[in-house]
Formats: sequence, C-alpha cells, structure tokens
Amino acid sequence: MIRLIEGWDADWFKNWTGRLKAQEEAAARVRAIVEDVRREGHAAVARYTWELDGVALSPEDFRVAEEELLAAQQFVSSGVLSALRRAKENIIEYHRRQLPNSWFMSDSSGNILGQVCRPLHRVGIYIPGGTAAYPSSVLMTVLPAKVAGVEEIVLVTPPRPDGSVHPLVLVAAWEAGVQEIYKMGGAQAIAALAFGTEYVRPVDKIVGPGNIYVTLAKKEVYGQVDIDMLAGPSEIVVVADGSARPDWVAADLLSQAEHDTLAGSVLITPERSLAEQVIKELDIQLKVLPRASIASRALENYGAAIVVDTLYEALDKANTLAPEHLELYVSEPWRWLGMVRNAGAIFLGPFSPEPVGDYLAGPSHVLPTGGTGRFYSGLSVDTFLKKSSVIAYHRQGLLDIAQDVEELARSEGLEAHARAISLRTKD
Repeated sequence: MIRLIEGWDADWFKNWTGRLKAQEEAAARVRAIVEDVRREGHAAVARYTWELDGVALSPEDFRVAEEELLAAQQFVSSGVLSALRRAKENIIEYHRRQLPNSWFMSDSSGNILGQVCRPLHRVGIYIPGGTAAYPSSVLMTVLPAKVAGVEEIVLVTPPRPDGSVHPLVLVAAWEAGVQEIYKMGGAQAIAALAFGTEYVRPVDKIVGPGNIYVTLAKKEVYGQVDIDMLAGPSEIVVVADGSARPDWVAADLLSQAEHDTLAGSVLITPERSLAEQVIKELDIQLKVLPRASIASRALENYGAAIVVDTLYEALDKANTLAPEHLELYVSEPWRWLGMVRNAGAIFLGPFSPEPVGDYLAGPSHVLPTGGTGRFYSGLSVDTFLKKSSVIAYHRQGLLDIAQDVEELARSEGLEAHARAISLRTKD
C-alpha cells in the first residue's frame, strides 16, 4: 500500500526519479531494431511486427484502407462519438489561441528584422495500441498539429492480434482528418517514421506517447528527426489542505495508478489526518477497481502520502517532483498558482480532477513526465511550428555596422567573415 512519509524521504525520491532509467536495459535491444529498420527498410518492420506483435502482414496490408476507416464507424456508439466530437471542438478552440504571428520591425536605421512562423510539413504520430485503445490520444496529438497547419500527418499504431486496428482509434483518426495510418508499433514504427521505408515516407518530427521501447527509440532517432519529448510513466501529485475530501483525493491518485505499474501517485499535505484518511480510502476503492492489481503495485512502488509542515513546503516539494499532473486541491487554489514553477498541467480546485484534462478540457494530455517538467512543455501548437529569423539590411545600414562586424570576425580568427563585409563596403 501507499507509504506515509513524514517530511521528505531522499531514498523514495531517488526511486521516483529512477522509474524510467530503471528500464534502460532495453536500450541495446531498441538500438538494434532501429538500425535494422534503417538498413533493411520494410523487411525489418514486417519481421519485428511478427516477432514482437505476433502479426503477419503483407506489405499492402500495413496501411489502413479507407474501407477499414469507414467500417469502423459501425462499432462505435453514438454516445462515444458525441463525446469525441465535443472533445474535438474544445481541443481546437484551445489550441487556436496558441497560434503565434510572424512579425517584422524596422530598426533606427530603417533595416528590417523579423520572424516568420511556419508549420512542419510532415509529422508522424504514435498512438499506443494492441490490446488497448486510446482515441483521446489521437485527438490530443493530431488536432494541435492540424491547427498549426501541418500538411501531412501520418499515424502509426500497433495492430491487434487479428491484424486490425481498434475501431475507436480509427474513428478518432477519421474525425481528426487523418487518413494515412499504418499498422505498426514499437521501436520499429519509430524507426520507419524517422528513416522511411519502401512504403512509408519519412517525417520531420515524431510525437505521441508510448512504452519504454517507443521512448528509447525516439531518443535513438533524435537528430534524424525531431521529437516532442522523452515521456515516461504517468504521474500525479495532489497538493491538498484540510478542505479536501479524502475519497476524491484517493480517486484522483488511482486515476493515474491504474495506467501502469510504474505510474506515480503522490499526495502532499500539511494535514496528517487527511493523509491517513486518504490511505484508508485507497484501500476501499482498490477493492472495486477493475485494474486493482496494476494500481496497487504502482501505489506500493511509487506512491506516497507526504506530510509536511505548511502549504508553502508542499508546493516546494511539488516543484521538486515537477509532475506531469499537479492538482491544487486547496481552499484558495488561485492564491497558490503563482508558486507553481514545474508541472506539465495544473488543475485548480475540487472540480478540476485530472481526467477532465485527459479527455475533454482542451489542452493536450501529452505532457512531460519524470521531472522533465522543469524544462519541457506539454504538446501544443508550438510543437508543430518552426521559426525563422529574417534580416534585410539596406546599403547604408550595412555601412553603419561594417567596421564592428569586421572587428568581431577578426577577433575570432574568421577572416573570410570579415572579407564578406569589406568587399561590399570598400568602395
């Protein structure tokens, strides 16, 4: 069961931060798969799809046909479809507000400087699959790319044992406007997106959540393509005061613990009685949770109820953890928001539980984990944009700065740089 910790436990924190690193024995295996796909192309993808997923597909069967996309519609209820469409509207509306503008300015000499923002041309999106289905992740990755203006979006997801893709994933892709979909997963799919094969053209960037093999493969191909982040197991930190309901806090902790045995769920509070009640409530709720075996292992290995002296200390410890999801379940959440430095997504108050962000609020749920919230941002429109600076000097503008440029160039021993200026200004 989840541990009750007084103050701060350095060993527990080391264990928390080491969840992803502990899995890196898989790195050598991933490196071999990526290299095989780079050298052999589709033959290696097909071989690993059979070896790792147990699915044999002919080359033409890897790509999802339009008939499969259309047929998937009949397997999704009207209620789920309505929820997906509502989520779609919210996600688009939220991300439209993130669109930056290109801009230009004139300096005091009349030279023009500026910045142009352009979307990436072709992006690959990884969606976990196999026995599970994550239509929400389809919307949360594809729609920000669409809003950014990405022209070509290709989606990859592992096939089910019968060689199909879960209808929910296909319907979500259809609703999001993606029709280039491939039945391939794991490190081999990441390598195929990065290097291309006879049947899949390479992309400029790869985004989306995945298991340890996907994460390590993204790390391996970075530089050949860009990636969004190195995401690890899911996590939540709840900072709570005496106003919090123990059963609600417990439910929120379990909402992440049920993801994965490596998931982290932490309560930080100055109220010891709350921590004790939450621990009791976790035991009650686990008894009726379908994924109780997963959640209980996650809580035992990476969960904690940390009791501190003040809310100030609670927020300080939360910033140290830099969690994927941070709930401020306190009586005046807006008062404390300014203290939050590190978090992927911040949820304010008792009626903003983490699942609202997972499914319907609007911000993407693809977020930094494992402490990387100290320097990573969640997936957004910016993920799919690149920015180029623009410099347009006129003749007198160049003359005004020529001597300074030449001085700096020669101070660095770069005579050709200096001459590129002096040849233009010597007359």
